[in-house]
Amino acid sequence: MDAHGIEYAWLLSWEIAPWEDHPQYHRVLNPCHRRDDGTHRGIPLEDLLRAKDTFPERFVLGYCPHPMLGRPAELLEAAVRMYGVRVCGEWKFRMPFDDPRCLELFRAAGAMNLPVVLHLDVPYLASGENGGIQYEENWYGGTVVNLDRALQACPETVFIGHAPGFWREISGDADAMPEVYPTGEVTPGGRLHPLFERHPNLFADLSAGSALKALQRDPKHAVEFLGRFRDRLLFGRDYYGQELHEFLQGLGLSGDVMEKIYHRNAERLVDRPSRRNG
Repeated sequence: MDAHGIEYAWLLSWEIAPWEDHPQYHRVLNPCHRRDDGTHRGIPLEDLLRAKDTFPERFVLGYCPHPMLGRPAELLEAAVRMYGVRVCGEWKFRMPFDDPRCLELFRAAGAMNLPVVLHLDVPYLASGENGGIQYEENWYGGTVVNLDRALQACPETVFIGHAPGFWREISGDADAMPEVYPTGEVTPGGRLHPLFERHPNLFADLSAGSALKALQRDPKHAVEFLGRFRDRLLFGRDYYGQELHEFLQGLGLSGDVMEKIYHRNAERLVDRPSRRNG
């Protein structure tokens, strides 16, 4: 963080149920949290608490309990009360956003003024053969249709969209593209635009490479998109590297757009961390 000039960051949990685990993630997860059956717990709240305790002014705590395990709304409330959690995230589970158990959690987050960071990876991609589709084993959230329903059902909750399944919808050809990260010029009819227009409670982060790849498809469109939704986009990383920063710096965006994306929008949703507020 010091090397890249990052003053503070949001830390997010990821609770992986045994039936959702996939070995591809194990190389980047803490091996201390491997279960006896070989599956992995993910990124538990206790790891985030250790980081926050060590550097209290550098981190905002996030936490999202699994909607299928325990009483998630009560667990989230306890985390807010006991540890000063400020963000519900990362929501990354193999169930539709509009499942009733998810809506209960989202409404609880909204009642506590916690933005919800959502990971969307679609369950099907075009197979490229005779208009067929291929099932994607590691899907999370469903589709933008499920997201649309959740946004309608929870208008008091702020949602922050994220990940490949979300950002592929910047272009109208999302359904026809077999790649997880589509390439090529952005075409009209992308479903993200009307989704932002219909739902003032929808924000998005630019992290993890998925937003970067979507914006790089068409830099001219990227300038228009970033300017149009300047009040609801958040800079993020999710991994080490300067690629997104360097890309944004090269677009010639106004100072107002840059400041909102880099920090002001996030600070509208969640105050800066301090020793006083935990």
